[in-house]
Amino acid sequence: MSADVIFEPLRFRNLEVKNRILRSNISGRFDNYDGSGTQARINWEEKFARGGVGAIVSSYSPVHVRGRILPNYATIDRDERIPFWRRVGEAVHRHDCKFILQLSHSGRQQDVGGVENLGLKALSSTSKTEPFHGFECRAMTLEEIAETIDCFAEGARRAREAGLDGVELHAANGYLITQFLSSGINDRKDQYGGSLENRARFLLDIVRAIRRRVGEDFHLQVKISAVDHNNAVIFWDKRGNTLEDSIRVCRWLEEAGADALHVSTGSMFPHPRNPAGGLPVDVARETYDTMLSSGLYTFRNYLLARWAPLRPIFRFLWTRTVRNLAVEAANVQDARAIKDNVSIPVLCTGGFQTASVIRRVIEEGSCDAVTIARPLIANNDLVKTFAAGHDRPERPCTYCNRCLVNVIENPLGCYEPLRYDGDRERMLREVMSVYQPTGFE
Repeated sequence: MSADVIFEPLRFRNLEVKNRILRSNISGRFDNYDGSGTQARINWEEKFARGGVGAIVSSYSPVHVRGRILPNYATIDRDERIPFWRRVGEAVHRHDCKFILQLSHSGRQQDVGGVENLGLKALSSTSKTEPFHGFECRAMTLEEIAETIDCFAEGARRAREAGLDGVELHAANGYLITQFLSSGINDRKDQYGGSLENRARFLLDIVRAIRRRVGEDFHLQVKISAVDHNNAVIFWDKRGNTLEDSIRVCRWLEEAGADALHVSTGSMFPHPRNPAGGLPVDVARETYDTMLSSGLYTFRNYLLARWAPLRPIFRFLWTRTVRNLAVEAANVQDARAIKDNVSIPVLCTGGFQTASVIRRVIEEGSCDAVTIARPLIANNDLVKTFAAGHDRPERPCTYCNRCLVNVIENPLGCYEPLRYDGDRERMLREVMSVYQPTGFE
């Protein structure tokens, strides 16, 4: 019997991972308000390492408080954070699992800026209001751009000093780097706007700055939206980058020193294509009120979710361009196109939870490995399920997206009642398990 490609080691230039399944970046508000980390965060990351994934990409980790999406996420914005991230890495490493810290900045996509950002417009490539929530922003000055590039480089340096295995730049899903990359968002007239070369300058400057700070022997990967799909939101917006644009950017990233590419989609988050699946408007009714003061259009969105007669309108507008879209392996064709044009490994995200599907996309050469978030939240031991010879878990993720809508106010976890046979108490015990002193058992 031939070896299972899922469990073959994945070799990057500076890193080796024991299998082809990585936990993608996702995490809840487990930390202190000021960005210092907690034991709950360590417990959260360790339970996926215990479940058998080869590597974990951390939650969104801001390189500066101005780039925070939500409070209560551990940051990497100062040297005092290094000891905490060292503890996270040590906990994950106990299970022969690698830990990659995701370096991030929200730009204008700032759900709840927190008291530190109160009264400050978010920083972006543009001064245009974000079209879905109505987040206001202003275009960064050249001095602020240079300072932010240095923040990313310092974040990478801190990750290395913490003994972590690498970093990932979040250049996807509408956050700050995407706001520079995207032709649908970036309207600058200087060297960081206009042509694709200029729009990619911010990202490439960050990659080069990180390489100068940490050297060539530290793992650096980049998460990128292969296609913007800017027009797939509630109201029409200018179309953004095409797949051909992203292929060119990925070639430049390889030349600049990136070790791998992580393929996603969409120019904002949430987005009808990311995360694909259900739209739990009933949960949004309960949690979206946290964001009412954050944007110009948040009250409009809240009303659409709050009143039952309006919810079908909300669902229709949200899903009108993505009907019948496959959830599992939705980004594989884009990943394949990028992989055909670079020589570094390509990771693909997109609802994976079936061993035969994962095996096929790797064997066909569409990607080198897959990254998984929601199905691992539903089944932390998914990799062990595959190792036992099962094609799918007994209770698979339903892609209902209740986990992600809850996270605005509530602890991150699986909130799909069907997976617990309607036993709410059992569901809450599992969600709250990361707060136990010894973590998830």
